[in-house]
Amino acid sequence: MTGPHDALPPVSFGTPLAEATAAMVLVHGRGDSARGILGLAPEFGRPDLAYLAPQAAGWAWYPNSFLAPLDANEPGLSSGIRAVLRAVAEAEAAGIPRERIVLAGFSQGACLASETAARTGGRWGGVVVLSGGLLGTGEGPPDAPRVRGMGGSYAEKAFDYDTSLDGTPVFVGCSDVDPHIPLSRVETTAAVLARLGGVVDARVYPGMGHTVNRDEIDAVRQMLGRS
Repeated sequence: MTGPHDALPPVSFGTPLAEATAAMVLVHGRGDSARGILGLAPEFGRPDLAYLAPQAAGWAWYPNSFLAPLDANEPGLSSGIRAVLRAVAEAEAAGIPRERIVLAGFSQGACLASETAARTGGRWGGVVVLSGGLLGTGEGPPDAPRVRGMGGSYAEKAFDYDTSLDGTPVFVGCSDVDPHIPLSRVETTAAVLARLGGVVDARVYPGMGHTVNRDEIDAVRQMLGRS
């Protein structure tokens, strides 16, 4: 299977992978770019980390709302997950284990980061979901048809993943009035990632809008302090 993002390499920032002991994969949102999301990296106060940011073709990972049926966002969605995992593989090839790699994203990138973590499972250095959530309608019976891939399988409509996050630290932050992210999906995302074994810190910010605030930055800094 091929997709729109398969030929685009990640952009790097910070300490070279060969010298770093930990890494963060930063995933940009719709209309942004790899270089744009890397502008967050200095805010985290860890210049010793290697930062890798995959780039979406056309500046969007998938065409429709993240609340649409999964098939409506293919092949971009699967291609985007592969782009994230290529960046992870690049860090692992340099000797950085997965438990010292943090997946992080904003908006569409947060959706992609959380979906990648849920589908692949395993112990990550952390998962950071800034104004985003798991993809799909979230409707349907638990015995919905299962789809395999990315190291695990999941029921397409029921957030029923057969993976384990094995104690991975997870931060989920969003406004209660985000125009793109319903609060109910934020709450569901936090609950699902906790059910998968993530240690979840979920924070809702009254009236914030679709952005990243200082409290979220500080929470990520605290997570990285343990990396």
